[in-house]
Amino acid sequence: MESQKPIESNLNKNKHTDDLIDHYWGSINYVSGLIKASEIKAGLILSFYGILLNFTYNYIEMVLIYAEQAPFLYGLIGLWFIATLISIYFSVRCFMPRIEAKYENNIFFFGDVITKFGDVKQFAKTFHSISCDEDQLFDQLGQQIFIISKIASFKFGYVNKALRYLALALFLLLVVVASYMIVSI
Repeated sequence: MESQKPIESNLNKNKHTDDLIDHYWGSINYVSGLIKASEIKAGLILSFYGILLNFTYNYIEMVLIYAEQAPFLYGLIGLWFIATLISIYFSVRCFMPRIEAKYENNIFFFGDVITKFGDVKQFAKTFHSISCDEDQLFDQLGQQIFIISKIASFKFGYVNKALRYLALALFLLLVVVASYMIVSI
């Protein structure tokens, strides 16, 4: 009966370790999904601008003719253009890779795998060694979660700014269209 307790204890410990590994990898996958979601949103904003800019290109000449009668339209168009450019800038900025290099070498970061752990054989030994040491393994996974969370935060910040300037640009475009309709009557 006494010999069964250490076996059960080891089984519980292994189950807990497996659960922790799943939890860490689940967190990494969740944050990676957030990064993808921010990039999808930025892509949708850029696609929307592609349609909007094509539409405005087709009608800008007519609006500019009426702007001679109402010079404030030039200012509104200028503000709209600036807001649009800023929104596009933040959308594009979301796609720019952001590498956080101010941290310890990490076996789960592709940049470190290639540059910090020697050749393929040395990396394989280091990877195995860290993977067998639970404390080191969880430390490396935790650091990776922190780093990619920081990247996700920056990307969502850019998407948020892009959306705010998109809203401003749409408001200004609405004012330009309303002003055009009033002036053209």
